[in-house]
Order: sequence, then C-alpha cells, then structure tokens
Amino acid sequence: MAVPKKKTSKTKRDQRKAKWKQKAALQAQKALSLGKSILTGRAKGFVYPSNEEDEDEEG
Repeated sequence: MAVPKKKTSKTKRDQRKAKWKQKAALQAQKALSLGKSILTGRAKGFVYPSNEEDEDEEG
C-alpha cells in the first residue's frame, strides 16, 4: 500500500529555490562576459564563423 511522503519544510524549499536562482545568475553572468569578449575580439576559447568567411563561400 502506498504511503504519503513527508512534507518538505519551508526552509528546505527556500534553500533549493535560492540555489537554483544562484546558478541562473552565474550562468547569465558567464553568457554576458562571453558576449562582451566576442564583440571586443578577445574571445580565445570560443569558435564561431565570422562574416568574412560566409561572404567568400557565397560569391
């Protein structure tokens, strides 16, 4: 026979939510930093096609 699970406390719930938001904020910060480095041309660990290569292939 199935037994109901125990209720999660508000503290545990809030801790889990805070951790999730912290991870999301960190990922957003990393994405913004990567975007800025790509725009300034300083990105070294990220490979992406440049517009010059695309124009050569089309013509």
